[in-house]
Amino acid sequence: MTVTMLGYAFLGGLLPSFIWLYFLLKEDARHPEPKMLIALAFVIGMMVVPLALPLEQYAKAYLYGNFSILTSWALIEELLKYIVAAACILWRSAVDEAPDYVIYMITVALGFAAVENMLFLLLPISNGNFLMGVSTGDLRFLGSTLVHVVSSASIGFAFAFSAKYRPLARIIASALGLILATALHTAFNMLIMNQGASITLAAFPLIWMVALVFFAAFEVLKYFQYRNFLHNT
Repeated sequence: MTVTMLGYAFLGGLLPSFIWLYFLLKEDARHPEPKMLIALAFVIGMMVVPLALPLEQYAKAYLYGNFSILTSWALIEELLKYIVAAACILWRSAVDEAPDYVIYMITVALGFAAVENMLFLLLPISNGNFLMGVSTGDLRFLGSTLVHVVSSASIGFAFAFSAKYRPLARIIASALGLILATALHTAFNMLIMNQGASITLAAFPLIWMVALVFFAAFEVLKYFQYRNFLHNT
């Protein structure tokens, strides 16, 4: 494998995540987050992949049935993304508004998706099939990267909408967010890995519909946050 091939895989993996991150930050342009903290969230998301891979291989070795394996993989990825976000980002003073939880969870997810995209691109590009690599990148931009965004956003929303609740209620909310994230991730993986091409293509509109609901919820969250800000001012 040449340096050029590695470069293509590296850029092809980063590009979808950077495009989504650009739109995410544009949505939060009114109350921008510190750039260094956004960069940190993205990097720690990338660092989750080497942690997740051996755990997923362990689960594959000891679990039986595609549903069990795919559910364990989804849980491992979503739990690790949540743990690193909670340990490195969510406790900081810069996370001072409800939408911030969603923004940072999504940023961590985009970092994870970037490395995952690179790994999926390496095989076709290393075999000299550049067009297949481009096609893989397109599909991951349209679907798989968005799955990570939506799944981790579930946890962010759980924190955001329970921001003023007591600690026990927030723990319950975060657990429910993790369950929803795992369920969404598992459902998408089951569709794209276990069915035919027509079902696989049908999975993308489904995840886009879920994403539209989440984007609408994010707009509602921003509206009430900004309204409270003006009232307090």
